[in-house]
Amino acid sequence: GPDPARSFESFLAGGNWAALEHLLRLGPLSAPTYLWGPTGSGKSHLLGALAAAWQAAGARVGWFSPATTGAWSFDDGCRLVVLDDCEALDAARQQDAFALFVEATSAGVPVVAAGALPPVDLPLRDDLRSRLGWGVVFALQPLSEADARAVLRREADRRGIFLSDEVMDYLLNRFTRDLTHLTALLARLDEFALSTKRTVTVTLLRQMLAEDAAGGGGR
Repeated sequence: GPDPARSFESFLAGGNWAALEHLLRLGPLSAPTYLWGPTGSGKSHLLGALAAAWQAAGARVGWFSPATTGAWSFDDGCRLVVLDDCEALDAARQQDAFALFVEATSAGVPVVAAGALPPVDLPLRDDLRSRLGWGVVFALQPLSEADARAVLRREADRRGIFLSDEVMDYLLNRFTRDLTHLTALLARLDEFALSTKRTVTVTLLRQMLAEDAAGGGGR
């Protein structure tokens, strides 16, 4: 089935309850917010959930990241500005992001940004780095093993896959606890099991990984 939309309900907070509750309470005139943490800690999920919630309420959201093409400009009708993957902004986009930040905050529009590093360590121009660290900053913690198991179990149930403890152990012991990667791997395993008409086992998982590696996909 299709990947579920990112939402606050589908976010397993683990040790990140403070960040989740802050975003749930976010409103007009709120101070800027910056989320940081390693890959798989839930930054993009929370940003996507926030944007979806505001859009569902009829608000226009401006979403910007290094992958955003075209000119960056602040829309007067925008009610929320989101900046993702801040550490990867090049010089031109840093200038755009700074202008967006100033225009949005001057208009009372909240800015929520995310990156892999704390504001002070971001490889950005000083004025943008200081703006990102100006408001509320949350360091997101990766999920514990128990929480990672719960997420994988929930995703397996959604897909109708029986995921044995042996398969779960293999996934968590052989791969980084990056849920974006793990859920993508589970989706690939689901597809492979259907195509081979076999149940999901460690043997099937190893075969899939071997075929992917042979085909240049790697892991």
